[in-house]
Amino acid sequence: MRNYLLVLSLFFCGISFAQNTITGSVTETNNQPIPGVNIKVVGDKAGTVSDADGKFTLTSSLKLPFTLEITSLGHQTKKVTITSNNQNVTIKLADSETTLDEVVVAASRTPERVLESPITIERMGIKEIKKTASPTFYEGLENLKEVQMNTSSLTFKSINTRGFATVANTRFMQLVDGMDNSSPLLNFVLGNMIGISDIDVQNVELLPGASSALYGANAFNGIMFMNSKSPFTYQGISTYLKYGATSQKAAGTNDYHDFGIRMAHAFNKYFAAKVNMTFMKGTDWFAVNYDDKNRQGQGITRSDVNYDGMNVYGDEASTNIKAVGQSLADLGLIPGSAVNLLPNYNVSRTGYNEVDLTDNKAANTKIDFSFHLRPLGDERLEVIWQSKFGFGNAVYQGANRYYLNNFYMSQHKVEVKGKNFFVRGYTTTEDGGKSYDMLFTGLNINRKWKDDKTWFGQYAGAFVQATLAGQTPENAHIISRGVADTGRFMPGTPEFQNAFNQVINDPDVLTGSKLVDNSRIYHSDANYNFKDLIKFGEIQVGGSYRQYQLNSHGRIYTDANGPIYYNEYGVYAQLQKKFLEDRFKFTGSLRYDKSKNFDGSYSPRVSLVYSAGERKQHNFRASYQTGFRNPSTQDQYIGFNVGNAVLVGSAPDNLLRYSESRPVANGSPAIGQVYAGGSSVVMTGENAYLNSYTKSSVDAFAAFAAANPGNTPGAAALLKKTNVNFVKPEEVQAIELGYRSQYKEVNIDVNGYYNTYNNFIGNLTVVAPLYGTASETFDFAQGAPTYVTNPAVQTLHALGNGNYRAYQLYTNTALKIQSLGFGIGLSKRMFGYYDFGMNYNYSQFDFDQAKDPGFEAGFNTPKHRVKASIGNEKLFENFGFNASIRWNSEYLWESTFADGMIESATVVDAQINYGLPKLKSLLKLGATNIGSKEYTQVLGAGAIGQQYFISWTINP
Repeated sequence: MRNYLLVLSLFFCGISFAQNTITGSVTETNNQPIPGVNIKVVGDKAGTVSDADGKFTLTSSLKLPFTLEITSLGHQTKKVTITSNNQNVTIKLADSETTLDEVVVAASRTPERVLESPITIERMGIKEIKKTASPTFYEGLENLKEVQMNTSSLTFKSINTRGFATVANTRFMQLVDGMDNSSPLLNFVLGNMIGISDIDVQNVELLPGASSALYGANAFNGIMFMNSKSPFTYQGISTYLKYGATSQKAAGTNDYHDFGIRMAHAFNKYFAAKVNMTFMKGTDWFAVNYDDKNRQGQGITRSDVNYDGMNVYGDEASTNIKAVGQSLADLGLIPGSAVNLLPNYNVSRTGYNEVDLTDNKAANTKIDFSFHLRPLGDERLEVIWQSKFGFGNAVYQGANRYYLNNFYMSQHKVEVKGKNFFVRGYTTTEDGGKSYDMLFTGLNINRKWKDDKTWFGQYAGAFVQATLAGQTPENAHIISRGVADTGRFMPGTPEFQNAFNQVINDPDVLTGSKLVDNSRIYHSDANYNFKDLIKFGEIQVGGSYRQYQLNSHGRIYTDANGPIYYNEYGVYAQLQKKFLEDRFKFTGSLRYDKSKNFDGSYSPRVSLVYSAGERKQHNFRASYQTGFRNPSTQDQYIGFNVGNAVLVGSAPDNLLRYSESRPVANGSPAIGQVYAGGSSVVMTGENAYLNSYTKSSVDAFAAFAAANPGNTPGAAALLKKTNVNFVKPEEVQAIELGYRSQYKEVNIDVNGYYNTYNNFIGNLTVVAPLYGTASETFDFAQGAPTYVTNPAVQTLHALGNGNYRAYQLYTNTALKIQSLGFGIGLSKRMFGYYDFGMNYNYSQFDFDQAKDPGFEAGFNTPKHRVKASIGNEKLFENFGFNASIRWNSEYLWESTFADGMIESATVVDAQINYGLPKLKSLLKLGATNIGSKEYTQVLGAGAIGQQYFISWTINP
């Protein structure tokens, strides 16, 4: 036994003796430590990464001497020879003059050089975040090639690529540490409200094109990955303080505060944890566009009797004043002869400005923490628990303008990952807080004071009296509005504030405007890479499952009787293989997705990359993909009254779940002769989809009838019955060509794409009569003059007397839509440490609107965009600067809120910074939109002014 123990001890001593321990540190040429550097022993599996101070320790069983290979993004690779055990080395890495050797993961779900990516990819790392002249890294993403930012609010900015951009961007996916950032209720990303902190960002990778083959239905027009720092690698306490001001003509100059702190610690090689907290507060961009929303560019002002201001709410209540007079005459309140004194057109109530219906405060608080367990003591296996919480105030623009007040959203994730696999599951929950709809706030404050029937009755009566007294129609309207508005609640008064508080806390759209939401998502996905088991090529398989639980308590969705459950799943596989001495790379992917209400869809992708040149520096790429997008939960299950219309989803079980009672009025001859159902009728989603006319044809009908009184057959001939299918998945065939290289130290990236969309999902506004049967064939002889037995002609009576309801439907156009574009990016370091960059993008959209006049595709993208930047991290000792400029041409904006032109804009941002190495901190002074006029990115949102800030960031 003793001999056995002796041999065993000698054996372990021999193993111990064979281990060589190396310690050291990695710094930049200016002696700043570099965290997260990969240190690998050539010819051995041993390796490690540097900590927050740039220090590292590793052991190897290789016989001396051996070589270390040191690599770090943004730096030149270096090799160091180790000649003795316990050797301590100091390594200085020079900056890399090219970013083409940077490693990305998103394009193929596996690490590969940017140069060899099979599709277009953009990247932002720690160095780029440090240099950005924008107030936050998220806003700095706007300077990347192909990125278009849409600003709805100071705290709500949405990113889009390759067209069809809206605030509610359901075609673009954003992942934070693998979690989809989309709102469970709204199905789109709320900017960075529950995203990631500037001091916790490791990198951002963005794929501008379709990525359905690997990432599923929502990665239809692009996908962005935001990855945070590991507490094993980046330890210590980091913080930033930011103070500045926002300046806008409408809002004036207002303070801006932003603070963040990050604490991370690796207790040992097995366990680490981190926590982040950020808080931002400022004054939002005031929305003061007072153009008439439905008559853009026509010079319509508040003096127009049927004015509907873009950022004015409550004036959506509108009715035909002559029909009101007829009702008054029927009740004996005015003489019948007086009805002829009233004009035959609509008058709207007096509304409230948006700036009077919000406190115009923007705020965002983010808190997250995570625990990281490595049972084997290294990256071969890691278990992560992560929780994220976001709170804030912002303005979201959809069919109306909505104030997200104390909005709350949280995510909780469990993930197990290793060298070649990951399995994760997470849930997303949200709460609308005290959010409210501004349109219904304005409408119902007015109604708290005086109901619509009384207001319009007083207006009509005053108009008759003023006309009989000899007033002109213009003066009669002014007098009538003054009479009807007598006693109106004025902003700033106790009466107004009391009515405002009641309305925004009431979820019933008939009396209030509160938005209620307690929806959630359950999601899981997994991936395995067989590269260590199969040598033929790199093969991956994976899949995902998601369940939606929609719970707006009947306020937004048709879930008044309980939550709506909706699920989808997908599986995929990918093969990647290199040929011809690794110069030719083939990537093939295939994904199958199935959603509850639709047939399954296949998404294939094939891409080829060829590396030419002696150093493989000329890389040509081509890819083809068929992508798809499932209709969102809104497309299927919404049942949302937005005042002038109702948004109704087209899931078959949704049509009857939506219903409302509508009053039948303004009838002459008497209502009973035409509609025998009494004074009201119940309307459902079936009326919207199955018994309606297109709005464009109803507008033509009304215009013709006004110009040709008595020619009812001529007007009726213009009506077109709605003929749409229920919404189904949208498909895209995407072709992309590209070239990346470095020529005479100039980094070049060129790409072009051509997309063909089938079954493009969009909106169609229709008008459903409250009685009768919609038709395109009318027999005027049958049942005249009462039309009691003629349902088709009854609809003409309904349209002519205001007895109808407008709906927004979700459907697909039968026409093909094409978009194409190309971009070029150039960058170079010259004159020492000066970095120059420039990119240009061209985008074009083709759709024959005349063949489907009621359908809005909403391309919402400039044809031309130019961006350029110049910077120097080492202008002189510890000083650096960066400046950027971007310009876009004007373009048409189409949305459910408003249509109109967005003007061209030129924006200049700049910053200077000063490093304090001894304090491990950086001071930055920056400004955005310097010297330029205010500009708009979303029609109806506030114009964007200037923002100035000074920040102090400490990174140990």
